[in-house]
Amino acid sequence: MYAERRSRVPGAVLWVHTPTAGGGRVLPDGCMDLLWHDGRLLVAGPDTRAHLTQGPQGTWAGIRFRPGDGPAFLGVPAHELRDRRVELAELWSAARVRRLAARVNAAADPGSGLEEVALERAAETEAPDPLLRRLVAELDAGRPVAATADRLGIGARQVHRRSLAAFGYGPKTLARILRLQRALGLARAGVALAETAVRAGYADQAHLTREVKELTGTTPGLLLA
Repeated sequence: MYAERRSRVPGAVLWVHTPTAGGGRVLPDGCMDLLWHDGRLLVAGPDTRAHLTQGPQGTWAGIRFRPGDGPAFLGVPAHELRDRRVELAELWSAARVRRLAARVNAAADPGSGLEEVALERAAETEAPDPLLRRLVAELDAGRPVAATADRLGIGARQVHRRSLAAFGYGPKTLARILRLQRALGLARAGVALAETAVRAGYADQAHLTREVKELTGTTPGLLLA
């Protein structure tokens, strides 16, 4: 069972997942997550490929930050956590993490407890650079990286450097992942794959299929099924 809702942490999503059988496939989305599982606090870094999970493993809860927000919250550049799941105690002091985990464990449910911890931390941190939101919006609209840099008024090298720190990878990889998410959203809404490919910005359906296989490890048909 999986459920999510908009979090009270600005721009974030609160989710709870209890696997019932087999494993799962977490798709790259440009985001970072603060996780709770089995009484522990962990962090999911930004993925460049699908992350395969094994289950059932009990309940998981998480706060998924919008792209670019996670590093400000965690105090670490995103590229240091790329394709990794780590204990929060690797980033913050062990004593602090123990106190926070005890609060989440004592809450009525782990999701609400995790959200309270995240809200307090968010209030202590500076707001992410607004340029990052503009960068995501430009790339998500399908604009090329060079044109995006021009529209933002910064050089391509600076766009790349900021992307690594905020998203964990360069702007071209981020653009591919955002395009994948656009395509999946269209396909899940019932749009035929050929039309999905055109509307999401792929050359054709074959291009869409190649990209889905590269980023998720499976075909569009199996993924949507």
